Amino acid sequence: MQPVLIAQKGTMSQTYDESSRRVPITVLQLNNLLLAGIKTKAADGYDALKFALGKRRRTDKPTQGMLKKVGIETAPEHIKEVRMRSDISDRIVIETDGIKSGDATVKVGAAVPATAIFKQNDLVDVTGVSKGKGFQGGVKRHGFAGGPKTHGQSDRWRAPGSMGATTTPGRTFKGQRMAGRMGTETVTVRNLKILAITDTSLTIQGLVPGVAGGVVIVRLAH
Repeated sequence: MQPVLIAQKGTMSQTYDESSRRVPITVLQLNNLLLAGIKTKAADGYDALKFALGKRRRTDKPTQGMLKKVGIETAPEHIKEVRMRSDISDRIVIETDGIKSGDATVKVGAAVPATAIFKQNDLVDVTGVSKGKGFQGGVKRHGFAGGPKTHGQSDRWRAPGSMGATTTPGRTFKGQRMAGRMGTETVTVRNLKILAITDTSLTIQGLVPGVAGGVVIVRLAH
């Protein structure tokens, strides 16, 4: 099965590679990452892992009941189910009460160390929700060139221009590039290299989407 886990985006910094080139890095934190459940194709129709991440003071009663069944006492800040693919890697094996990766076995309700899922120098795909930028114009949102600064265009430098629709059809087509809300979209950045790894953190070469503290999904690249 495809190695996968969730993490929280931490600090962003920079370092130097073996060729003395400056490269950006992002640290992903796995504080209190627990395996909250498993789904199998035989029982549920698909393969997936359910993770609990972080801590909070309290949670709702249905979630408390679900956590109590698997032996998790602390209320997590995030609970997320992530599907797995069987055609990517055979590093992870789903068992009835947990997962097995090499010599490491993680039971349902136990902590998930990053070293049991990934290895240094692995290439991973990181998925997260991009930063929201609010309502933006066409120049910032789509890279429109804007109008000339001369010939009477004193106040329309960043205007989008014609929408291309006249009497027929007499309306703007759906999907037309215009001003609108920008960001807050699911974004995947592919083939990022793991530079360093511990049980509770991943240091990724490159930039990952989202705000600091946001939840991201880390999958082995394919």
